Amino acid sequence: METSPKSVTVQVAFELVQAGHRYLDVRTLEEFNAGHVEDAINVPYMFKVGEGMVKNPNFIEEVLSHFTKDDKIVIGCQSGRRSLMAAKDLIVVDFTGVTDVGGGYSTWVQSGLPVKT
Repeated sequence: METSPKSVTVQVAFELVQAGHRYLDVRTLEEFNAGHVEDAINVPYMFKVGEGMVKNPNFIEEVLSHFTKDDKIVIGCQSGRRSLMAAKDLIVVDFTGVTDVGGGYSTWVQSGLPVKT
């Protein structure tokens, strides 16, 4: 089974959201609260613990409380690393409509795309 998610540019991700895909923001709550894509749903993939990060043990269950496995989901984080890992984890458990946002929220902002603060 293919476990590598499709990655798209922020411009393509914006177009997908405009077309009805839902945006899953996997950054920490602090990062999300500082600004995010309009109507994004926040489910942190990792939590800050001291100086490091630890994976959210309930990530899949929390995503399933907001999405079905057939939903068209665009996944973003700050720079693109966590979203790629999150997308892979979702594909492994049979999510079918997962697309990763290459470059993440920082590139989204730099591109001048709309955000909510």
